[in-house]
Amino acid sequence: MEGIDNDNRDRAEIFSRAVRAGKRTYFFDVKSTRSGDQYLTITESKKRFTQDGKFNYEKHKLFLYKEDFDKFSDGLSDVIEFIRTGKAPERQELEISNNDFAVSFDDIESDEEKT
Repeated sequence: MEGIDNDNRDRAEIFSRAVRAGKRTYFFDVKSTRSGDQYLTITESKKRFTQDGKFNYEKHKLFLYKEDFDKFSDGLSDVIEFIRTGKAPERQELEISNNDFAVSFDDIESDEEKT
């Protein structure tokens, strides 16, 4: 689109860290809103080859805002602990504070239904 400044769509990084993990690279980028609030973007990048031998990068991005850091960190720690030990952590709570977001568990496909 003409007239759109790329700086407005992709804010400049204030701090960045890249983590290479096998075939994937994770980018942790601290950015700033126009009002000066900082937030984190986590990008997963994976090199994909096409049938003609060329490649492109498949990217997935997550935006994480300062007010959600503690809950995100707690949830991430819980699932990492479960994967490492096979035991569910003591804390078993899910809090959704966004009143605009509603989901029915009937709407969520199980892994078996996806295959």
